[in-house]
Amino acid sequence: MRAIRIEQYGGPEVLRRVDIDIPSPERGDVLVRVACAGVNFMDIHTRQGKYRNSQTYPVRAPCTLGMEGAGEVVSTGSNVTAFNTGDRVAWCISWGAYAEYAVVPAHRLARIPQAISYELAAAAIFQGSTAHYLIEDVAHLHPGSTCLVHAASGGIGQMLVQLAKRRGATIFATASNDSKAAIARERGADHVMRYENGRFADQIRTATAGRGVDVVFDAVGRATLRDSFRATRTRGLVVNYGSVSGSLDDLDPYELGEAGSLFLTRPRLADYLADGATVQQRADGVFAALADGTLRLEISGRYTLDEVEIAHAALEDRRQLGKSILVIA
Repeated sequence: MRAIRIEQYGGPEVLRRVDIDIPSPERGDVLVRVACAGVNFMDIHTRQGKYRNSQTYPVRAPCTLGMEGAGEVVSTGSNVTAFNTGDRVAWCISWGAYAEYAVVPAHRLARIPQAISYELAAAAIFQGSTAHYLIEDVAHLHPGSTCLVHAASGGIGQMLVQLAKRRGATIFATASNDSKAAIARERGADHVMRYENGRFADQIRTATAGRGVDVVFDAVGRATLRDSFRATRTRGLVVNYGSVSGSLDDLDPYELGEAGSLFLTRPRLADYLADGATVQQRADGVFAALADGTLRLEISGRYTLDEVEIAHAALEDRRQLGKSILVIA
């Protein structure tokens, strides 16, 4: 079968298309014929070696890339009773999707309803599950909640805005330029502003009569995190779920007290997909929102296995604001 592998860490030039044997599912695993694979920053980070020492995501080179996908069950290993040949499934945080076939642990799989295509499932499963656990399990948003979503035009940012709106929250959003701000508004953000060297915090304080928001979703990191503290109400929650501008490595917990006895968390999706029932629950929530139209996802790039380098370069250069997928054909 064809697969995209890396033997060493580096830039897009380390990606290799190879022909390897179709893997066999072992105990607790499922063999899936891959229809589509998502392309996201976890793939970039895997290629760059950022997970080489991770205990949460223990993926190491050499490996086949691709940590989310969708396809059809071909066979199952021993002790698998929840899935059968022919089932339509999607998964994330199990590597190997950049290939014609992938072995996936059964507890990582979710069934796809007939109303959802393989393309949409592969594009939505990782970012949708991430937004779902952040909204439902970390922030516990409800009608009347207020939140700030940084990078609201990005893939997860757009989903956070829409799922927060679905929960009845009032949403503040940041973006780096007018076109990205327009995307955030289109997705349902109530107040959209530019970062402007942290002045978003002052604008939020003014708009909330000095109170601040209940929750901040911050995937930017170093460039915004301290100002995110300023934007948060007393005893509010700051969720740092990414660090695209770099990590804040000089944070003193004293700062959280000074900012109003804040709560700061750095969650990871793997810890919120503890078992197969939770995986299916999150997927069902995402697929239901896609089906009823309260969640919209734009697939802005479709690539083949031969075009993986182009897909990675486009993502790294931020040339695409929607989700990219590989169509395995």
